[in-house]
Amino acid sequence: MKPFFLLILAILLLPLHLTAETEEMRPATDANIFGHILDATTGEHIPFINILVEGTRIGALTDVTGHYILTNLPVGQHTLVVTGMGFETTRKSVTVEARRTIQVDISVAPTPIPLEEIIITSSPTASGFHYQPTKVFIGEKLQRRGEASFGEMLDGEPGVAMRSLGSAPARPVIRGLDGDRILVLQNGERLGDISETSADHSITLDPLAASRIEVVRGPASLLYGSSALGGVINLMTTDIPDDVTSGTTGVLSLQGASMNDMGAGFGRITHASDQWATSARFSYRQSGEIMTPAGILPGTSMRNYDGAIGFGFNLDNSLGGVSVSLTGQTFGLPVAIDEPGKQKEIQLERQAVHGRWAYRGEGFFDRGLIRFNAARMLQDEVESETEGGITETIIPLNFAKYTLSGTTILQHRPTGIFDRGAVGLNLYAHQKEVGGIEAFTPGEHRFSLGMFTFQEIPLTHIFRLQGGLRIDFQHIGAIPGDLFPLANESRNVVNFSGSVGLNYRPFPGWEAGAQFARSHRNPTINELFANGPHMGAGVFEIGSPQLRDEIGHGGDLFIRYSRNGLQAEIAAFVNHFQNFIIFSPTGLVDTPSGFPVFRYTGDEARLAGGEVSLDWTIIDGLTLGLGADYVRGQRIGNGRENLPFIPPFRYRANIEYDFGWAWLGASFYAASTQNFVAPEEVITQGYNLLGATAGYRLNAAGRHVIILRADNLLNTRYLDHLSRIENRNLLMPGRNFHISYRWFF
Repeated sequence: MKPFFLLILAILLLPLHLTAETEEMRPATDANIFGHILDATTGEHIPFINILVEGTRIGALTDVTGHYILTNLPVGQHTLVVTGMGFETTRKSVTVEARRTIQVDISVAPTPIPLEEIIITSSPTASGFHYQPTKVFIGEKLQRRGEASFGEMLDGEPGVAMRSLGSAPARPVIRGLDGDRILVLQNGERLGDISETSADHSITLDPLAASRIEVVRGPASLLYGSSALGGVINLMTTDIPDDVTSGTTGVLSLQGASMNDMGAGFGRITHASDQWATSARFSYRQSGEIMTPAGILPGTSMRNYDGAIGFGFNLDNSLGGVSVSLTGQTFGLPVAIDEPGKQKEIQLERQAVHGRWAYRGEGFFDRGLIRFNAARMLQDEVESETEGGITETIIPLNFAKYTLSGTTILQHRPTGIFDRGAVGLNLYAHQKEVGGIEAFTPGEHRFSLGMFTFQEIPLTHIFRLQGGLRIDFQHIGAIPGDLFPLANESRNVVNFSGSVGLNYRPFPGWEAGAQFARSHRNPTINELFANGPHMGAGVFEIGSPQLRDEIGHGGDLFIRYSRNGLQAEIAAFVNHFQNFIIFSPTGLVDTPSGFPVFRYTGDEARLAGGEVSLDWTIIDGLTLGLGADYVRGQRIGNGRENLPFIPPFRYRANIEYDFGWAWLGASFYAASTQNFVAPEEVITQGYNLLGATAGYRLNAAGRHVIILRADNLLNTRYLDHLSRIENRNLLMPGRNFHISYRWFF
């Protein structure tokens, strides 16, 4: 690895060397240019925008007043090039003479910024500069990943795996981290479900409702809370229509899959005038049991509905709105496979109110954003048994959760050495009640109040520094119940998290980013007090009240190239944790339930690895894609044992030819044998999967897109290492043909 990091260091330092050498060799001419860069629409001075002398390495960055100066220029005619995100590239010819200083003011026109370039989740100012690896899925790119859950949609993306217990509860895993170390948000706020607590709980939003998905790999605790050690997945909807054009627009979508006889439908309609808009959406999905190469996997059927109505406004200086959503899910759990006649399923409903208001004004804090999400979720774990034609149903476990999540962000104008920055306040509170004769944890109430600041400092026209700090006060307390009468412990703690990052753009098309972050996570109620069989997940959980807070220190580095039909990225990371809480298999079996026993333990741990991805347009229309990822997790306090539930080394390749009106493609996906397992954890053998895709586009009375996809074409028998199904001899899905249709009007 040492030569690899030396090579990266050399690449990063080369432009500095070239710049210094150029400065030394350039003869003194005392020919200078100064001036201001102006917004052609408003006439305002533009701070921190690049100006370069074309064909040279001579350049500058405007200061907070939009002023620049170029000194000691070569004599003769030159072209000044002004470039900046959100503005058209502008050129202006000038002639410079020795021992003369001239003033040149340049006006540049603002231009819309492509959504793909701005990852809103990673920056409150949406500056477009990246300090850690990010990815966005939107439009047709998102439609091609149509699945029954977000875990299945994102599985295979570099750095993202899937925790599996059937389709419905499948949840993303980023760089080997799971649970509440990964925040899954809806429009920047927590959903209010319990998907992070256990493998049998689902994300309460249908994938068809998402119009955009942003994935941030690496610590994101600064903006979203101290527990976001592994990353953030932001599921964005258009339920609040505050940025739409006048008229009536909509989308109709249908999906079908052969592997589980799945069918789904979705519709959304929006009507807008100049200053207001209303929208409504609804989806319904139903599927049978998953078919594997060895037969049916019982307990994996599902049906759900998801709907919302919203109102939005867009005035001269502000926009926002409110939406109300309703979700219902029923899905089976494959934990009663060896008990004929028995069935276990989850029945849940969630209601939520989401609001947003953004404004532009005068003064130092000239932009602001307020958003909130209030949710109520009820969930029953239902057991039924049929004997002699008579079915008996009981609800041995139920949850009720009430959540309030809100964020206020104030952006300030560039000042001093700082570019546009932000300060914010984040509030999160929930109460989770647990009832039933099989309750394995007490209830919980949690309150967190966080304050943060995010600042960027342009150092030169190619270097940019980011820094931020977050302070959280958090209260967590157990709610005693019939089975946990003595669980009345509470904790009050102040958490500190922060980050320092560097963005570096040495040449056109090149971007490098690095970040070092500190994060802080408090143990959950499950980790502290669990003591009993968790029927839905098929495990016997034992918590530990002595667990201490997790403290994480992580470093990320990425290098990205995007130019001339080639997009490539290489990323590396290392995360070191004190008091890392591990869900460890003990090798024991609880006799009454027959479930394997897992215990929550704490230890010092380290996770390290990286990702590589490449997309190359070989000729017009023909694209080759390659990718790979790897993560290794180990205890480093008490021995060098491997951590459980770490995905194996994976790699992929795909090729596609796009005709414009249609496309054809093929894919190859492989996972290596996972030999680096924790004690009492089962080794999982490697596997290879083949797939194919085709699509058709038609622009007539709207835009129609039809997508055909084949997964696991050879019907390969394989196991996924992150599968949480208790019987590891049960397989993953077999051959599947998937079809989707979308009509945009």
